[in-house]
Order: sequence, then structure tokens, then C-alpha cells
Amino acid sequence: MRPLFAALLLSASVAACAPVIEGGAPMALPSGVMETARVNTVYMSTGWIESEDDFSGTFTDEVLQELSQCAWGTYPLDARIHVEDLQRAGRLEMLVNGHGQHTLTGTVEFTDPARGNTVVGRYPIRVAVDAGDRVTGLLADRQMVVSEAFGRALCDAAFARNPRRPGPWNATGE
Repeated sequence: MRPLFAALLLSASVAACAPVIEGGAPMALPSGVMETARVNTVYMSTGWIESEDDFSGTFTDEVLQELSQCAWGTYPLDARIHVEDLQRAGRLEMLVNGHGQHTLTGTVEFTDPARGNTVVGRYPIRVAVDAGDRVTGLLADRQMVVSEAFGRALCDAAFARNPRRPGPWNATGE
């Protein structure tokens, strides 16, 4: 089945069975936590989205990789992410039009395992990424590109750091 279900069982150190987020108003991490945090585990849940079978693994890997670049402290947190919407430019659209856009919307809650998984930060994140030219649009890993952009936007929102500078090591080129 292509759509992902609300609870996905993922690899142990990157993610696990995803709890539903609590929800609520956006809430910034306390400054002391923001400066010393490290994210150990990313949990992911979704509603019905149209994606490839490997989306959950790609998404959690990319987000955790980005978070490891901006949250390198010693205070352990977990991230619970609920993906609300995923739209990818279609390969046919890219071939015909030569342009398109990928978007991803979700809510991230950072929890403190040392305090009974209390939510210590909550961020709504929405990213829109240019799908590139015809060749890039046809060949690129669309899920990786938009997942990396989501992770980078999360780093900027929660830790005020862009984990990557522009260049070839950055799938979105930003």
C-alpha cells in the first residue's frame, strides 16, 4: 500500500513506533535547552499521504541528519513529527513543464525523556522546494530533497542554525 498509516514502525535508533503528537500552540525551546540539546530519536506519524513506500525511512534519516548538524549538545531530546501534507512535483509534470515544486507540512514536538516525555518545544513547519529543471525533476529523489529541506527549516526554527551552507553537499542547493 502506498499511503502511510498513522503509526509507522521504523528502525530502532532513528525512529520507533510513532506516538501521536499532543498538539497545541507553537512553543519555543527554552534557551538553555536550545543551546545544549541533542536529538536522539525521531518519531514520525502521518495521516493519509501519497508517497513512496520508503518515505518514512527517508524522512526520518534526513531530518535526523540535519538535526545532528544543528543540535550537537549533550542534553538528550526526542522529536515527534506529524506529517500533515506531502506534495511532490510529478515526473510527467517536470518533463512537460520543466518546473515544479515539492511541499511538506508538519508539526514537530521536542520531548524531554528525562522529564516523562514532557513537550518542551513545538514548531509548525512548512517547506516548499523548487523541483529543479527537467533532468533534475525526472531523476532526483524527490522525497529526500523535501525531507532535507524540512530538517533544515526545523533547525532554523528551533535552534536558529542552518546546518548546511549552499553547495553540492546540500540536496536542495540552498
